[in-house]
Formats: sequence, structure tokens, C-alpha cells
Amino acid sequence: MSFRSLAEVQTAWNAGSITLEQLVDQYLLNISSKNPEINAFLEVFSQSAIEQARALDQKKKANQPVGKLAGMVLAIKDNICYKNHQVTASSKILEGYTSIYSSTAIERLLAEDAIIIGRTNCDEFAMGSSNENSAFGPVKNPIDPTRVTGGSSGGSVAAVAADMCLASLGSDTGGSIRQPASFCGLVGLKPTYGRVSRYGLLAYGSSFDQIGPITHSLEDAGHLLQVMAGKDHLDATSSSVKVESYGDIEKIAGKKIAVLDVVMDNKSIQPSVMKAYKDTIKKLEESGNQITTVHFPYLDFLVPIYYVLTTAEASSNLSRYDGIHFGYRSKSATDLESTYLKSRSEGFGKEVKRRIMLGTFVLSAGYYDAYYTKAQKVRRLVKEATDEIFKTADFILVPSTPGTAFQFGQNSNDPITMYLEDLFTVQANITGHPSVSIPVGKDDMGLPIGMQLMAPAFSERSMLQMAASIINY
Repeated sequence: MSFRSLAEVQTAWNAGSITLEQLVDQYLLNISSKNPEINAFLEVFSQSAIEQARALDQKKKANQPVGKLAGMVLAIKDNICYKNHQVTASSKILEGYTSIYSSTAIERLLAEDAIIIGRTNCDEFAMGSSNENSAFGPVKNPIDPTRVTGGSSGGSVAAVAADMCLASLGSDTGGSIRQPASFCGLVGLKPTYGRVSRYGLLAYGSSFDQIGPITHSLEDAGHLLQVMAGKDHLDATSSSVKVESYGDIEKIAGKKIAVLDVVMDNKSIQPSVMKAYKDTIKKLEESGNQITTVHFPYLDFLVPIYYVLTTAEASSNLSRYDGIHFGYRSKSATDLESTYLKSRSEGFGKEVKRRIMLGTFVLSAGYYDAYYTKAQKVRRLVKEATDEIFKTADFILVPSTPGTAFQFGQNSNDPITMYLEDLFTVQANITGHPSVSIPVGKDDMGLPIGMQLMAPAFSERSMLQMAASIINY
């Protein structure tokens, strides 16, 4: 019994061939057998998930109405708040912390009868591209356990790929949904900035972060987005732009699709990924779409912009974790200063400390204008250049990642190489545009390859429809 979409679950449920309690039991059995090796889940909400499923079965039996997501068994990344459940951002500094409220995204999903089965491992405070930075151990790729899942939402992706839940939620600051989705052959969607409320998402880079779905199907990604999207008075950056019907997906053609000249000749791209990219372009042309190569001079600046700005925001956002208000407090602290110093030094991992220090540096007197202000100016140039492309093109197509899933330890000792894993994903976060990674095939070793579509702001519906004409499950 394995399902790849909500439609399949609801068809079986309505036909009486399965109950939702049986479905949850099957996922719990899969978690019990697979999670000890994969390490995708940090905590499983067994009892509450069974109770949610049982209540929905009883509603169905009594012919009472149920929500549109009844049967959607979800895992949530360990940086999204769920009332009366722990949330730690996979960090020692928040170990044991229980949230006193739920994020807006979670509240809206629960209102439509989604079932939340557990919280998933991630790179600490969503900082990483391999899920090797968690305080609770790395997440292994279900396709090849010697390789990474990608990050930072590696646990959420692995949970879906290993059939331990139907779908999951991740957060995307610079590719943290799309990159691991590409590594594991799934759909990963980053919405337009402001499309989904950030209330209840532990902040890393506030002007970059977005909650998004990880699924097997484009339809399920659309269903989840539609429920989560919309204005939220608790998040001033959330948008009041009308929410469309994202789950009703039909293939479209006759569109103009831009490819970037700097990508076509990029030597850092793995040959199998480049071949898949060119095959995807050919497929789009044969389907009646127009492909245009456009000049984009900012590719080499994307990663530096991203890391200057996100680390600056992180140094501010993470200042609240001080050993005083909540979370970890060093047992060897003797006064106020040592409490701050020892609690943060012992509570944060190596990568988080590296980014806090970098962010503090670029915001410091004498360096603010040289780094932070300059990065903000170049961010504006990148957004203007991207918007200019969208004046003549409907979408931009790039590979999701330069290569397929790499082995553990391959890049962990070289931060710069690891940061370049985000080369093709950060543009959408820098500019705020929506983007989706979809599986298009596999390399010679059987590892999934993902392609990424980016669209104008709030064009998620057309983007998903275009993706439907490309995707190769």
C-alpha cells in the first residue's frame, strides 16, 4: 500500500478500501523500520496522528463534511511551530523547547484536516545544503544512504522519498526546499515571497525565508500551497494578492522560456545534469514553446549577495538565543557575561557560529557600507535584471543543482564549495520570485536530476502548469 498523491488516498478512502487510521498506521510502520537508518524524523506524533485520522474516519462514517486535505499525512520541518509540540531547528540551543502556538501555515492546514505525523531533521537553523549540520545527526538519502539528501530541508524530503508520509513542509531561504527535492526526485516548491505567512517559522534570513511543500505530485504541491497562501495579519510581509486555484493543473504550451547564457556554457555543471537540461529544452521546443537565450551577467554574484545578506539577517535573528530567555543554558556559566558566551558557544553548531560571525562582521562599523550596503544594491540590480527577462519571457529554466547528490563528507570541509551548491536556486530568493524543482530523469548512477522553473511574482499557477509539461516522474 503506497500512495503518491492525495487524489489516490481520497479515492481509496471513499471507496472504503482503506481507512485513514490504517493509512497512518502504515506510515508509522514505515517510520519504525526506516527512520533508524535514514534519521529523517526527530519526533513522531504517533498518538495525535492516529487520533486525527480516527476522527476523520468517524466523520466520514457519519456522512459529515471533511476538509479538502483529509488524507494528507504531513511531516513538518523542525523550524515550523506546532502548538504543544517541540520545535528545535535541529539545534542543541533549543533542545526540549515546546512551542506555545502554531504557525499560520500549520493552522490553515489543520483547518482543512491535514494530519501531521511528526517533525523532521534539518540543517541547524536551516543553514546548510546537505543536512550534515544538524545537532541530531545527518539525514541519509533513501536512494543511496552513502549520499546526502541535500539541505536544509533534508529530513522533510527524505521522509517523503522513503514513503514515511505523503508530503511534507520545508522552508526555503536559498534553495533549501528545491535542492534536496532535486537530490531525491521530488517536487519542491518555493512560493513568491509573501505568498505564505512566515508567522511561526523560526527566522534565518527574514527577507528570504518562505515555507513551501515537498510532494510527489505537482497537484499536491498546488493543493498545499492554496490552503497555506493568503494574507495574514500576524505577518506584515504577507501579501493580499488573490489566491488562485493551484491544485487544478493542466499542461500548457506556446510559452516563451528563457535560458541563461551563463548556464549553457557553465563548466561547473555535471555532464549528466547538462544533458538533462538540454533534453528538457528540446522537449519544450517540441511541445510548441519558444526558447530564448538571454544574457544574465550576475550569476557569479548571486552566492556572495546571498551569504552577505542572509548572514547579516541571521546574526540579528539568532541574537535572541542567549541562554536567558529560553532554550539551552550552560551549566558552567557563573555570571551574565559567561551565560551569554558559554550558552551560545556550546549551544550553536559550527556552521551557525560561522554565519553569525560573518553576519556580525558585514554589519560592523567600517564594513557595513563595503559589504552589506553594496550587497543590497546588487540585489536590486539582480531583481531588475530578472524582471527585465520576464518582460519578454514567461519563465526561466535552469538546473536545480550543478550536480546530483554527493557523498557524505565530500564538501563538508570546504564551506565555499558547499555554498556553491546553491548557485542556481538563490536567484529566486534574492528576487522574491516563485520557483519549483521537478524531477526530469536520473544520472548514470541512478541518482535523480531536477530542473527548476522560475516565474514572475504570484504566477505559481502558470508555473505549475508549465512544469506539468516537463516533469518526468
